[in-house]
Amino acid sequence: MNRRNFLFSSAAVAAPFAAAPLQGQGAMPGINFNLGIATYSFRMFQRDLAIKYVKQLGITHVDVKDFHLPVNDSPKELAAGRKKFDAAGLKVIGGGNINLQDPNNLRKNFEYAKACGFPMMICAPTAETLPAVEKLAIEFNMKMAIHNHGPEDKHFPSPSSVLDAIKNMDPRMGLCIDIGHTVRSGEDVVSAIEKAGPRLFEMHMKDLTDFKSRDSQVPVGDGKIPIVDIFKKLVKINYTGVASLEYEIFAEDPLPGMVKSFAYMRGVLAGIKG
Repeated sequence: MNRRNFLFSSAAVAAPFAAAPLQGQGAMPGINFNLGIATYSFRMFQRDLAIKYVKQLGITHVDVKDFHLPVNDSPKELAAGRKKFDAAGLKVIGGGNINLQDPNNLRKNFEYAKACGFPMMICAPTAETLPAVEKLAIEFNMKMAIHNHGPEDKHFPSPSSVLDAIKNMDPRMGLCIDIGHTVRSGEDVVSAIEKAGPRLFEMHMKDLTDFKSRDSQVPVGDGKIPIVDIFKKLVKINYTGVASLEYEIFAEDPLPGMVKSFAYMRGVLAGIKG
């Protein structure tokens, strides 16, 4: 599908959801977390178009990837870019995923996050850089949501590997559970949520048909990841963060699958509430 046809077809698919209320904090009593979007899902689109699509999906919470607030922009440019999200009525909950594996670039990345006005970094450190990251998190008063990346990640493949590393660290040190990478690591994602407790700062939502294959991603609800049990556990632990859809497939035509994913997740939350 060419870009022109994509714009028309995707807008048509998403249009019915433009005014759909977010099923989460403030919309459903007793459910204290929000649904959101990791703007990595719109990595093929420039910032204004990504913002437009987020709004079409009826979502207000985003974590912003550097495709939409480039790392090499000046602080003035970053502040101006951030204002675009604010002006659209979107709540920027953080930025990332941000690589924190080079000890020589740590401060630069914190300065970038500060210039963007991020209250949190979704990040990928190493065991070696973690102590320095903790010190900078305290200095910048920045929450750190360490993202697990599955069996290919030699540093933090699973939520438990993150928790083991940060258990005695400052409360600003937490994790972002990527549910797809978690099941591929062989860890029970529902148990991981309970173990994380107050250290759980964000969720990245997706679905897989094969827990051994990262290439088996499908719209949320079409795979085998236990989304219902995940949301029930988030309610049980009184999670107050964001469950952000990170839609990594069909990069040039993501809206149809994202619409389907949000429809399913909203339905699950409505069912839990009901």
